[in-house]
Amino acid sequence: MSPSPVSSTPILRRTLIVGGIAAILLAIVAAVIGGLVAGANGMWSGLAGVLLAVVFLAITGISILVANRWYGDPLYVQFFFAIVLGGWLLKLALFVVIMLVLRGQPWISPLVFFLSIVAGVVMSLVVDVVVLMKMRLPHVSDISLPTSDPEDESDPQGAAGRGEQPTGDTPPTSPDP
Repeated sequence: MSPSPVSSTPILRRTLIVGGIAAILLAIVAAVIGGLVAGANGMWSGLAGVLLAVVFLAITGISILVANRWYGDPLYVQFFFAIVLGGWLLKLALFVVIMLVLRGQPWISPLVFFLSIVAGVVMSLVVDVVVLMKMRLPHVSDISLPTSDPEDESDPQGAAGRGEQPTGDTPPTSPDP
């Protein structure tokens, strides 16, 4: 498989991988703390909260990776925003449905569930910051500049564009004071 020409692809992949590893560790911690605080219901609430946070936060990264597959297509921008917006709408609909289903469930400890969601969001932000700080992203990305042969006579900038002194009958111009 050839590497993607989009410079954000390796960063997003790395974020998803590191985020998945961190989510497993956070799920273990949330289950243990939830179990100590509220018993079995707290353990399940902690696991559900972390899972919910990680799934919702991963949907955006995955949707951008899927959208990047159309890079180079004339309709890339339209595909990109349609896919990413579709991911956000999917998250909104899933959130409403999941909250309606989980509302009033006897096995949910609301405080543990809420705190584990918050911990999942904070974990995701920390992973994003750490990965972005360690990855190298060019300042000018995903662009290719036209190349020209310095000896080409059809160069519109001519010798002056290359920093050379103009030759011929025209006197050099001086900047106005």
